[in-house]
Amino acid sequence: MLGVFLKRCPRAKSGKDHVYWELVESYRTAQGSRHRVVAYLGELSPGQRAGWARLATVLDGRAAAKVQQLALFGRPEPAEAVPETVEVQVGGVRVGATRDFGDVFLALALWRMLDLDELFGCDLPRGDEEVPWALMACILTVARFVEPDSELHVEDTWYRRTVLPELLGVREEAVNDSRLYRTLDVVLPLKSMIQGHLKQRAGELFSTSLDLLLYDVTSTYFEGLAEGNALAARGHSRDGRRDCKQVCIGLVVTRGGFPVGYEVFGGNRADVTTLEEIVEMMEARYGAIGRIWVLDRGIASEDNLAFLRSRGARYLVGTPRTLLKRFERHLLEEDWEEVREGLEVKLLPSPDGAETFVLCRSADRLAKERAIHERFVTRIETALVRLAGGLQRARKRRDRSTVERQLGRVLGKNSRAAGAFRIEVREAPEVPSGLRLVWTRETAWEEWAAASEGCYLLRTNVTDLSAPELWHTYIQLTEAEAAFRTTKSDLRVRPIWHQVDRRVEAHILFSFLALALWRTLQAWMERVGLGRGPRTIVEELGRIKAVDVLLPTTAGRTVRLCCISRPDPGQQTILDHLGLLLPERLGRPRWLGPAQQLDPPCSLDF
Repeated sequence: MLGVFLKRCPRAKSGKDHVYWELVESYRTAQGSRHRVVAYLGELSPGQRAGWARLATVLDGRAAAKVQQLALFGRPEPAEAVPETVEVQVGGVRVGATRDFGDVFLALALWRMLDLDELFGCDLPRGDEEVPWALMACILTVARFVEPDSELHVEDTWYRRTVLPELLGVREEAVNDSRLYRTLDVVLPLKSMIQGHLKQRAGELFSTSLDLLLYDVTSTYFEGLAEGNALAARGHSRDGRRDCKQVCIGLVVTRGGFPVGYEVFGGNRADVTTLEEIVEMMEARYGAIGRIWVLDRGIASEDNLAFLRSRGARYLVGTPRTLLKRFERHLLEEDWEEVREGLEVKLLPSPDGAETFVLCRSADRLAKERAIHERFVTRIETALVRLAGGLQRARKRRDRSTVERQLGRVLGKNSRAAGAFRIEVREAPEVPSGLRLVWTRETAWEEWAAASEGCYLLRTNVTDLSAPELWHTYIQLTEAEAAFRTTKSDLRVRPIWHQVDRRVEAHILFSFLALALWRTLQAWMERVGLGRGPRTIVEELGRIKAVDVLLPTTAGRTVRLCCISRPDPGQQTILDHLGLLLPERLGRPRWLGPAQQLDPPCSLDF
């Protein structure tokens, strides 16, 4: 790179002349020097032009994983620069506004690392808007990553207390709900392009390939009736909110959990019906290369497996527990292969030889399932004793159908152990109720439970992987589940407050973008030995603030310094590992006007 500079762009608008500004970098190519836009800045006052800053991020990931520091370029001297030396009245020194810096600093580094500034800068060209859509898209994504909430929260609270107005050059009053909602509408048509860009950038940064794709479905619910959204409907809620309408989200992630595609479905859509649409979408976008699809058992129907085979795709799927019965004799054989302590697997060919089953046995899962069975058996037995006692103490005849319905409710609530008992309602003339409840334990059920507890079955048409390799591949599905947990908990995709379909889809799109930032940070942390807990890093760096220090001078004027708080040892360790270097302060010292000296400033004033 040869340099960074501001470019003047005069335009005529509504019969008036306007001057817009772009931040441009000059770089050298084999064909000579070239320019490219780093950011569209809009109309800037002299102070804003002086205070504009830029960050530098990761060098090309294919050449190096080196992370550049966030480079905040110094401001050119304003019309009336603060002298190098001034005489300060020490007794009047005070602290002004304090704004969030460290977490947005990190989010902007991730934004630039994924080249999202270039993507939006190119595909959201400048028009007559006051604030470039590219900058508004950045603000919405950073907000969803750092402190996810509604657009009203971004306008009223979050944006005003961050240092983004100075870093991005977008005034606080320019970030209003109307502009934020319009940004949702403008960015949504770029959905396919965004997903393709993220897939490519993940491959460059982290050597992510599409040889293995993990697919799962979740749901997220609405607050409100969502009458303007045709996709909003009641269905199977993973959030336990059957009282609310919802939409379903099908998410595709790579082996390392990086999101490369998603689709929004109706809230009453069955998971099993979504696979064909997702596979066709991914193949149309990235080609059909015989990749392995890893699917949850709720999606792996016979029709879906036949569909995958017809397209030459390979799959590895979970199976319903009832299928274990077909392999009962294999459970008792001792030809298991140990993957790790407490986990064993074995390969079993299907009768027709076209597929392979992977029988897995986990000691941890065995303990869990045994405890569940014992709990349900105890509940059923307690309920049976209570029902039998009620029949014994009744003073009038009881209706058999009523008693049987009571039994049905008990077994329905404890279905995991419903087969453990043989229960009969017998005629008993000797008691007033006329009925007696008799039950015995089912030996066959207990034997099957003892043999199958801790076991599960996988199904695949992959022939070039061993049983341990197939197990390790299937367990990657937890990455998709972890992505859903991150999206719902850390990035708060739920509940959805928007009621119009396009706004709902745009809300999910920005959650998808924030998830890409999250996974990028997670991969970055793993690479440098910081573990896999991004929320801890975001919260720790979020305690680093930008602070206005006000220095009254003997000349009767006040100098403002925007200083960055010094990291504590823990924060400094994080920054050192990530290769991030904090500036000591933002911009150059500046004079405050007379009006600003009367009250402590609440935000940066350009």
